[in-house]
Amino acid sequence: MTVTAFPSNALFLIAGPCQLEDDALNLRVAESLARLAERVPGGVIYKASFDKANRSNPGAARGPGLEAGLAALDRVRSASGLRILTDVHEASQCAPAAQVVDVLQIPAFLCRQTDLLEAAGATGKPVNVKKGQWMHPEGMLGAVRKVEHARATPSRDGIAVTERGTFFGYGDLVVDMRSFARMHESCGVPVIMDGTHSVQRPGMGAEGASGGAREFVSTLTLAAIASGAHGLFLETHPDPDNAPSDGPNMLKLDALSELMDRAIDIWGRIHA
Repeated sequence: MTVTAFPSNALFLIAGPCQLEDDALNLRVAESLARLAERVPGGVIYKASFDKANRSNPGAARGPGLEAGLAALDRVRSASGLRILTDVHEASQCAPAAQVVDVLQIPAFLCRQTDLLEAAGATGKPVNVKKGQWMHPEGMLGAVRKVEHARATPSRDGIAVTERGTFFGYGDLVVDMRSFARMHESCGVPVIMDGTHSVQRPGMGAEGASGGAREFVSTLTLAAIASGAHGLFLETHPDPDNAPSDGPNMLKLDALSELMDRAIDIWGRIHA
């Protein structure tokens, strides 16, 4: 894997279902993304989680787990030709995940976990660190440095940070569009907009699960491109209302192509 996982000179997309499901669903999404990749200048990376370790309720579906999940992701890569990203939640997961996937991702709630960040960096793989919902943009420099200095040769190449909203009260998030310029200036790495988790409403769904406002995904995504985001993170699903995780804020798969066409157009105008 090369540092072009996160190009700063071409719009790229990280997309896929929130958590891994059966092969039929995983591959259906991957096939759609592979077709879309032909139009996305910076390429498409398929994402899905083998374990949703931070679900709101103890009985919620979490995914297939590390071993079965990595096997499923390997099948997606073989069938689609796409690069693969997955979340890691513990330092011990980084090395085995890096044997299969192309990019490791640190969830927002874990963006200050030193052992995890260093283990991800030590694999030499590209690493995307999501900004914690309580963090100010400049505060992400510490996370970047932890990944950077864990590498055999310290470097920020192949590191990205992702904006996913800041807590507003108890059940809502807001995106400060200044964050893209501020994080890029302070961290010196590409900054990604998470257009789907930014409309999440933590704890505001049925029985305390997370809710969401899917209708604002496009608005925030396009505003982020105009504000300087280098790439996009968009969770997508053919039937999000019946997905096992994060359905209220996931984008419908058949809506992704049009949104990306609009994002690519705005990117071209901004960077002309």
